[in-house]
Amino acid sequence: MSGNRHRAREFAVQGIYQWLLNHQSITQLAQQMREREEYADLDEEWCLALMQGVIGSVDELDVRIAAFVDRPMQVLSPVEHAVLLLGAEELLNHPEVPYRVVINEAVELTKTFGGVDGHKYVNGVMDKLAVAIRGEEVVPRKMR
Repeated sequence: MSGNRHRAREFAVQGIYQWLLNHQSITQLAQQMREREEYADLDEEWCLALMQGVIGSVDELDVRIAAFVDRPMQVLSPVEHAVLLLGAEELLNHPEVPYRVVINEAVELTKTFGGVDGHKYVNGVMDKLAVAIRGEEVVPRKMR
């Protein structure tokens, strides 16, 4: 299942990226994704839930992310922006996913789709975001 969830996150971040660039509907994005052979190997429900969550609350997610980035949201790399949105969505609305998994997935997605050192930037932002959103989960673990 975890491999299917990772693949779902890969497709979700690509869908979010496309949405950031051209604001296609989730229906259109999902239809395009279903045409790809690799789509059969993922947790489609998870992928679509993540995309819907991000697109449905992008303004709130951007406000939370903006508190921890060193530049205006408009100049973030679209890949980094999409990954940070996905990570923020999971931290906020999917407490069943451990924060460490959310951060690790964000870093891995950025390594796959982003620039050379983008994963380092995403890691730093996600660490701060995790403390802000899930402080009760993060802080006790770091004190051990």
